[in-house]
Amino acid sequence: MDGAVDELLRSRLRERTARVAVLGLGFAGLPMAAAFAGAGFAVLGLDIDPQRVAAVNAGRSPVTDVSDEALGALIDRGRLLASRDFEQLASADAVLISVPTPLLAGRQPDLRSLDAATEDVARRLHRGMLVVVQSTCAGGVTRGRLLPVMERSELRVGRDFFLAFAPERIDPGNQQFTVQNTPRLVGGVTPACTDLAAELLRAVVGDVRPVSSPEVAELAKLVENTFRFINISFVNELATLCDRMGLSVWEVVQASATKPFAFMPHQPGPGIGGHCIPISPFHLAATAEALGLQTRLVQAAGRVNAEMPAFVVAKLERLLAERGRRLRGARVAVLGAAYKPETTDVRESPAVDVLALLHRAGAEVVYHDPYVPQVSYDGRVATSVPLGEALAGCAAAVVITPHRSVDYGYVVRTAPLVFDTRNALAAYAAPNVVAL
Repeated sequence: MDGAVDELLRSRLRERTARVAVLGLGFAGLPMAAAFAGAGFAVLGLDIDPQRVAAVNAGRSPVTDVSDEALGALIDRGRLLASRDFEQLASADAVLISVPTPLLAGRQPDLRSLDAATEDVARRLHRGMLVVVQSTCAGGVTRGRLLPVMERSELRVGRDFFLAFAPERIDPGNQQFTVQNTPRLVGGVTPACTDLAAELLRAVVGDVRPVSSPEVAELAKLVENTFRFINISFVNELATLCDRMGLSVWEVVQASATKPFAFMPHQPGPGIGGHCIPISPFHLAATAEALGLQTRLVQAAGRVNAEMPAFVVAKLERLLAERGRRLRGARVAVLGAAYKPETTDVRESPAVDVLALLHRAGAEVVYHDPYVPQVSYDGRVATSVPLGEALAGCAAAVVITPHRSVDYGYVVRTAPLVFDTRNALAAYAAPNVVAL
């Protein structure tokens, strides 16, 4: 290792004179870019979406966890600049790759954006550059797939440039755990890579936990999300059992949670959304498949969760039939399109599947979401309508995402049937409110 290269970069990181580039200004990338800019670094945010770049430079945040006010202040002070010009990577000291890694058909990881970002960095790689990968990926991707691309030049990792994996732990809309107070893992290809990546992250994160390798960090991210995925699938399956038995799954889970040890309650719902919990398990499965192994539990859990939107629609049809109504031709108001409350994020949202299934069943479907103005399903684009319009003449309202700003008292008074898939309206105890 060239100690001069190592120490010069370390000095720039500590003095916050290093230029930081963030590739991908989405739900994970923009909060990190804003955090580094707020900590005093000059930050370049790179994204291929011209509308996103223009919005960021105008101080309009496209994500929930960065306010327009905070973003605008950073832009005005010249701390943060968004661009589509990837040539500017050549002047960056530290690069964070935070691009999406969704799933293809068949639930195979789609690494095309990560590969493209790696190529972009590799073409501008220079001595003294630190590259930190945040994007979720299978175990071994950083060392086995990304590193060879970066080492096409004569530069060598741990000596001339530094490469580490530090998985993002952004939870959109979570005001308790933020970039600053959520612990971060970091594993470098070499010890020097780990040390420098940790140095960078400590500028904005209070608790940085180095691990022995990028493979450990990669797998840890997959494990923490797969843990939730499997447990949620279990209570979702339990919900179908309780429905058949005429019991409240919510009461059963609450009763189980009275045990003071060896139980962690998870909540059922209409499915699993977001870019972590529904995605990470299949990156874990890809890791296993590459080694000739199977993840049977992951596959089974995936089937359970994928079936939940259909269960929701089937139960709604049954509830309407009990009231002498048919689903076909009935006006149904879907409340919430985002995958979780207080966010604009519709990635993998079960609401999209519920909307599509209701439409295919012949219902007159409308939706209301104060955070999501439009959503696409079945080749059509639907627009959120005001709450009163959504409920007018409806046969039922279906609560998919319980945003706090929605007047649920009005919903309960107006809709003849409220099917609450999140148990968010339990306090109303009204006869027309039915929980999942």
